[in-house]
Amino acid sequence: MNREPPLSRRRLLTAGAGALAAGAVPGLAAAGCAAPSFTAEGKTRLRYWHLFGGGDGANMTAMVDAFDAEHPDIDMQATQLDWGPPYYTKLGMAGAGGRAPEVGVLHLTRLAGFGPGKLLDPFDPGRLEAHGITPDRFPPEIWRRGQVDGEQYAIPLDTHPIVLYYHTEICEEAGLLTDDGGLRPIRGVRAFVEALHTAKEVTGAPPLVAETLGTDTVTPWRLFNTFYSQTGGTVLSEDGTRITIDDAKAMEVLEFMAMLTDEGLMVRRADYPGSVGIFGAGETAFSLNGEWEVTTYTANKLPFSMTRVPALFGRPTVYADSHSFVLPHQATRSDAANEAGYAFVAWMLEHSVDWAKGGHVPAYLPTLKDPAYLELQPQSAYRSVIDDVVLDPAVWFAGSASLLQIELGAVFSSVFTGSRSPQGALREAKSRLRKLLDTPDPIGGAV
Repeated sequence: MNREPPLSRRRLLTAGAGALAAGAVPGLAAAGCAAPSFTAEGKTRLRYWHLFGGGDGANMTAMVDAFDAEHPDIDMQATQLDWGPPYYTKLGMAGAGGRAPEVGVLHLTRLAGFGPGKLLDPFDPGRLEAHGITPDRFPPEIWRRGQVDGEQYAIPLDTHPIVLYYHTEICEEAGLLTDDGGLRPIRGVRAFVEALHTAKEVTGAPPLVAETLGTDTVTPWRLFNTFYSQTGGTVLSEDGTRITIDDAKAMEVLEFMAMLTDEGLMVRRADYPGSVGIFGAGETAFSLNGEWEVTTYTANKLPFSMTRVPALFGRPTVYADSHSFVLPHQATRSDAANEAGYAFVAWMLEHSVDWAKGGHVPAYLPTLKDPAYLELQPQSAYRSVIDDVVLDPAVWFAGSASLLQIELGAVFSSVFTGSRSPQGALREAKSRLRKLLDTPDPIGGAV
């Protein structure tokens, strides 16, 4: 799942980062060596921490069980922790104490702020190659984002983008489907607006829904980032030190976002569960959300499909993040445990067609040509998006469940709800970005 529970994530995030920066890691910082690598049965112990719940959690558990069954010499110990800041705080504290699990999961966009070289250990390129994990088997940009100072700290498992869900029965009645049942191509704002008006004639209500409000809502940022990236605009400089927002391009996007709700083409007020429920009940023709809700709608037998977010402002780019494997810092890594960890990461990549059932697009390129993956529908229908994803800027305060997404999500939420004008939202977004840029990295960045 890619939604965190509605609790004070800001407090947990800042408190956890502050504790790491201050070295206040009770019971962990004093640890002088890693735990034993072997269990009483003589097996190599492999501890794995992840944050997957819901359908993702079920898929991950099945994959871990399959790996465990195929590797009787490894004592597999998988632990699921709460999504978001609670997970990252615990993983960071374990890394700070040098007694972390052998393998963990990290959103790729969180890497810059997770102390590579301090809280994470780099992968050995020779050992990666021995397990068939080489750069040419991943999208170049996603692979590069796993690097810091020339070392590989993250191995991408997938990319999980925002997609356009569509209710097939409503869209068929509106004449928006092709003969083979797919959504007719939509390109440009005018074509998208026309499609929404056509669907509204069928629904008699706003034909589009997305999360627009709620505790620490983040979808409004993800939608802005999607559409703004299509204009070719950037938010921060490549080195993450300057605001580079193009006012004209940002205003074009923000005015479009405001228009959607002002003209009744999009549900004005919907929190995350509400947005899922509204589309799931067949009240709207379209939904903009992460692809991870595919299991929800499939389980409910909703007549739906999914496609890439249309290129409304030029480029076909879309916001996304990437689940990746990392090596949380250990004071001492035994060769046996290390080998087990690399074998596990390689096995998961080679079996990522099973992971794709939850909607995620595999980052391991050979999987994209696997007949078993191509048979997954609608999961494989938007696989080409992997070449057009836009990740959050590589700065410490960005990424999933981050301060950037929470702060700017709140600003852009007010554009949808009508409580702030596009002009006011742009000013406020810049102000909040400036405060984030002026705030020192609590962990101190990479070594």
